[in-house]
Amino acid sequence: MDLLIIAALFAIFWAVLILPQRKRLKRHNEMVASIEVGDELLLTSGIYGTVTDSFDDDFFIEVSPGVEIRIASGAVASRIEFEDDEGTTETVDETADEGDAGSEDD
Repeated sequence: MDLLIIAALFAIFWAVLILPQRKRLKRHNEMVASIEVGDELLLTSGIYGTVTDSFDDDFFIEVSPGVEIRIASGAVASRIEFEDDEGTTETVDETADEGDAGSEDD
């Protein structure tokens, strides 16, 4: 009986903690793999910038005219797309479903 309770607790732990984290990590890795030169990014530190180059697992982003920084791919919170000529806004946001500060309230 005790073994059954331990197994049930382990299954609940797995379903509540491990599976959602794996899904978030998979979505983040897919988003990072789709980043190209010219994309606008929001970093986990709150810095916005434009991708100018990529190297292995790092990106070079321009945060101000003439100012480039090198970041790790894990520091990317989301890829931002602004309004086009038709007035539609499209945002690819990794944190929107987690309730974090990844909204477009600017």
